[in-house]
Amino acid sequence: MSNLLNVGRITTVYGVKGWIKVHSQTEPAENLFHYQPWYLKTKHGIKAVDLVDWRSHGKGFIAQIKDIDNRAVAEQLCPVDIAIEKSQLAVLPDGDYYWHQLEGLRVISEFDGQRYDFGLVKKILPTGANDVLVVVGDAQSLDQDERLIPYIPGQFVKSVNVIDGTIYVEWDPEF
Repeated sequence: MSNLLNVGRITTVYGVKGWIKVHSQTEPAENLFHYQPWYLKTKHGIKAVDLVDWRSHGKGFIAQIKDIDNRAVAEQLCPVDIAIEKSQLAVLPDGDYYWHQLEGLRVISEFDGQRYDFGLVKKILPTGANDVLVVVGDAQSLDQDERLIPYIPGQFVKSVNVIDGTIYVEWDPEF
């Protein structure tokens, strides 16, 4: 299903009653549990599941999936990615974007009166201070280099046009 977006991962089992350990890729991390159903990307295909309960546990979470009440059955779901339908995401205010909306966009730098095509956003890295665009060159770009560009709107990121598929930045091509 191409409408699915990975938002977390089941890492291992927890206890003997079918609970699982979960790593969230949402911000804040608890948002993972606001989406139902989850679509588990198992080796046998995609399986829709609902949760019965969840809670914080150490640096992550534990959860119980409906109709799974023993460790052996839960082990069959480890490790797998957790996805949701993109339509479940809240509509964001203008100027805010989900990471998946930025991945794959073309990055164009306007620097010292010149225009440079840097390639495509491969992924976005969280660094604490700010997110970083990982941009990789392709056949249309200036070169095949990988560039790390801080995602700081107004400073380095000048505009984002999801419909056009372009992010305009001000970034030195030598850096």
